Amino acid sequence: MTSKYANVPGNKKSSGKPKIFVLDTNIVLHDYKAIRKFQDNNIVIPIAVVEELDKFKKGNDALSFNARGFMRELDRLTEGKLFGEKGVPIGKGMGYIKIEPNHPFSNEYKDFFKDDIQDHRILATSMWVRDNNPGTFVALVTKDINLRMKAKAAGMNVQDYLTDKVEDTKVENAQRELQCLELEAELLQKLAYGPQVAIDWKEVFKTEPLANQLFKFLWKGDKSKEAVCARYDIDRRMIVLVKARSAYGIRPRNDEQKFGLDACLNPKIQLVSLTGGAGTGKTLLALAAALELERDFDQIILSRPTVTLGNQDIGFLPGDQKTKMSPYLQPLMDNLNVIKAQFRPSSKEALKIEGLLKDEKLLISPLAYIRGRSLGKAFFIIDEAQNLTPHEIKTIITRAGEGTKMVFTGDIFQIDQPYLDQWSNGLTHLGEKMVGQRLFEHVFLRKGERSELSEIAAKLL
Repeated sequence: MTSKYANVPGNKKSSGKPKIFVLDTNIVLHDYKAIRKFQDNNIVIPIAVVEELDKFKKGNDALSFNARGFMRELDRLTEGKLFGEKGVPIGKGMGYIKIEPNHPFSNEYKDFFKDDIQDHRILATSMWVRDNNPGTFVALVTKDINLRMKAKAAGMNVQDYLTDKVEDTKVENAQRELQCLELEAELLQKLAYGPQVAIDWKEVFKTEPLANQLFKFLWKGDKSKEAVCARYDIDRRMIVLVKARSAYGIRPRNDEQKFGLDACLNPKIQLVSLTGGAGTGKTLLALAAALELERDFDQIILSRPTVTLGNQDIGFLPGDQKTKMSPYLQPLMDNLNVIKAQFRPSSKEALKIEGLLKDEKLLISPLAYIRGRSLGKAFFIIDEAQNLTPHEIKTIITRAGEGTKMVFTGDIFQIDQPYLDQWSNGLTHLGEKMVGQRLFEHVFLRKGERSELSEIAAKLL
């Protein structure tokens, strides 16, 4: 059986004995509570990891927060104690943790890894731990693919950190959350044109759908008619019609955008996840809905993680915070300009947007400045959320005060963070954990609407 925290093979040699996991720096920076996720097994932290964490102890970003959080936790566990040969206990029902000094490669591998770098020190220490614990399963746990390849080449057991990874089937299901099925014309007439524009779920299903389950109903026996879009409203316990609505001059161009805009405009849905490829309109729909509803909120906040494309730093930028962050936040301004372009420069709508920006009721802010804030009665849009870890997503959502609505947008197949993938990123985690909650709705946007060229490129290149 595969354990949740790592791919540990069941074998007779390690049966019944605690296993040993050597953690790389990126595991701690990804989840500073990772040492509590390995059940009753033992943890080894190479001294090279502690040296790397020292570089992250200052700063306001998530990496710095995790580095400090881990070192405080380690300091608390070791208060008044020495590590000794076995280490110190992590907690009740858990294993032991110890810091292991650097060890050189054995003679067999000392010429194999000539460069004296931190990755090689961590790998050499992992192999030393393995060689000095015969009969015990020892594995290096890292999110660094290159280090995993080096470890495999050296014959070292190596694993990815799987605690917050979502199963393949659940990721695939998230892309197919929209159910398409045929219904009798009488039922669809009632749903689309009846006085309640809703039907009882028992008229369609034997078991009750999940909250905010989305449907596209086709007319049975007549494919020429336009499909009817609907959503399960768990408060009314009815399947309700989803109409095509407009928001601040923006109208949906396909059924998925219709669902997305409806979710962003629905006051009952406080948490929305919009996923899809480039040009599908995720951010544009969220921003248009926020402007449409601006009277209901004290502030509209747009933000995104400051991750540069291809991990290339843009170098030193002079000026204040706004000037420094403008290259990162420009895509959000581009979407705002698309909305402004729907109106004449002198129109009340365009002037209103300018006024919101001037008064900072419409605020484009770096995500790093959200920590510690309490966001009351705010419409909060987090773009490129696939570059956030599950812990960062949780940190952001727990900032939500009374009357706040949060919309996360992103493409889980376009990740710029080196240690995240489509299974472990925060946006995937959000959709998997929150599905079925009455306050949450997820919409996967399939069709690109930016331009015909953009859609062809997304499909073929």
